[in-house]
Amino acid sequence: MEKAPVWYWGFFLFWLLAFPLAHAAAQPPAAAIASAHPAATRAGMEILQAGGNAFDAAVTVSAVLAVVEPYSSGLGGGGFWLLHRASDGKEVMIDGREKAPLAATRDMYLDSQGRPVAGASIDGPLAAGIPGAVAALAHISKHYGRLPLKQSLAAAIRLARDGFAVNEHYRRMARLRLDALRASQAAARQFLKDGEVPPPGYVIRQPDLANTLQAIADKGREGFYAGALARRLVKAVRAHGGVWREKDLLAYQVVERKPVIGHYHGWRVVGAAPPSSGGVVLLEMLNMLALRDVRAMAEADRIHYLVEVMRRAYRDRARWLGDADFVDMPLQRLLSPEYARELASSISMTRATPSEKLAGFKAEGGDTTHFSILDKQGNRVAATLSINYPFGSGFVAEGTGVLLNDEMDDFSIKPGLANVYGLVGAEANAIAPGKRMLSSMSPTFLESESGVAILGTPGGSRIITMVLIGLLQAVEGKAVEHWVRQPRFHHQYLPDEIQVEPGAFSEKLQQELKKRGHRLSIKERSWGNMQAVYWNRKDNEVEAASDPRGDGLAIKSSK
Repeated sequence: MEKAPVWYWGFFLFWLLAFPLAHAAAQPPAAAIASAHPAATRAGMEILQAGGNAFDAAVTVSAVLAVVEPYSSGLGGGGFWLLHRASDGKEVMIDGREKAPLAATRDMYLDSQGRPVAGASIDGPLAAGIPGAVAALAHISKHYGRLPLKQSLAAAIRLARDGFAVNEHYRRMARLRLDALRASQAAARQFLKDGEVPPPGYVIRQPDLANTLQAIADKGREGFYAGALARRLVKAVRAHGGVWREKDLLAYQVVERKPVIGHYHGWRVVGAAPPSSGGVVLLEMLNMLALRDVRAMAEADRIHYLVEVMRRAYRDRARWLGDADFVDMPLQRLLSPEYARELASSISMTRATPSEKLAGFKAEGGDTTHFSILDKQGNRVAATLSINYPFGSGFVAEGTGVLLNDEMDDFSIKPGLANVYGLVGAEANAIAPGKRMLSSMSPTFLESESGVAILGTPGGSRIITMVLIGLLQAVEGKAVEHWVRQPRFHHQYLPDEIQVEPGAFSEKLQQELKKRGHRLSIKERSWGNMQAVYWNRKDNEVEAASDPRGDGLAIKSSK
């Protein structure tokens, strides 16, 4: 038999190596968007159909949510946008987290006796960090999108002018924050009706917000962080007790950060980096879970082990994590397999570990939104945005339509002092001028030969455990609808209790957990609003699902 020429084997080797790469880079058969509001999902899909990519759609969805979900996000807030660019595989986290004003001080929310001033870090403009949302949207549009920013913002401008109808969730959130909204005349005019919670179907129109969005569409980030609008924002904030200055807005910059990356049972996990605690805490938990065959455990053992894993990871969140630009964090150790084994070795399968037995703190004395996008080129976005507590600080800067966040409460106001979500922290997350506050927002990608998952959820301190539960469902091969519907439970180190959704645990399971020393807190309401997209590579199908606990919508394009 004649020997093959050298070029033949080179050609053969090329195709042998290239085929799996080509297979891995195969494009999905459809695009999909899942977000917390139908108007945002539809607007994002229209942008894709107009020739935009996932990043253009992310700008559109973010801006529309800022209009129709004022209790969850807005131009006066911030967030994290996790991006994957299909053309070169680039993965990046766009950090649009709010920053402390340059006039902020370590003890600005404490009285002369060192005690927290009630409501100071939650209500009114003193509670507001410098917003990052607008800078992030302008950055994503300029560096990753295809379409002009003006086109991506058009739907949000239209909805702000024409209005959207109030639903029951809006009414529930407005009722919760009624006093704070009434305290701001501009907020009361914008979000209430005659000083009261609007009736169902009432149309909320926001002409000032439409004008602000138009200024951003015309001038980009300068339309918000400089000029007349910036002066108006600062004037309103300072007139009502805040400490913003024009140089705070001029100095704000987004940061492109490397995501936190790990592996779990053959899946590659891409999570949010500090100042999000999401990726680190999630991977810590997964590293401990990987040491046991969790799926083979009896139900009570499985829940018990998951809770103990949550407890330990959240303890490390409180102790070590903060803004990477300000503090050194032992991330290499926290994410190492050796450390996971060390933590897991202290877990008893018959008794709960009291949180006070773990080195850390004793505690003294919300809302957000998420969306997931996949386009037909394989670009993907997982984004979690927030203004912190429902309706943020409750303060709208007169003449701007911009509702300000109350993210300053996410700092550790005092070591061991719990914030509005019950989370405690240490010096790593102390207030400092220009510093970003620690967050639980956890936009996440999950990828293997089987498929690609894009997921995340709002929910304050419970975000990371919700993403963990959804991720475990994905790894087990459950349908996307199952990820978002799965009953939820949560432990965050302090308070030392398992928080449980209504109906999530049977009476038998509750009794077994109590025998092991766990304290259960059965909540009256469910929590979270997960939005997920899955590209099944094996069957070349795309699925999307929106959490039935919310009012969102998931749409898949035609093939």
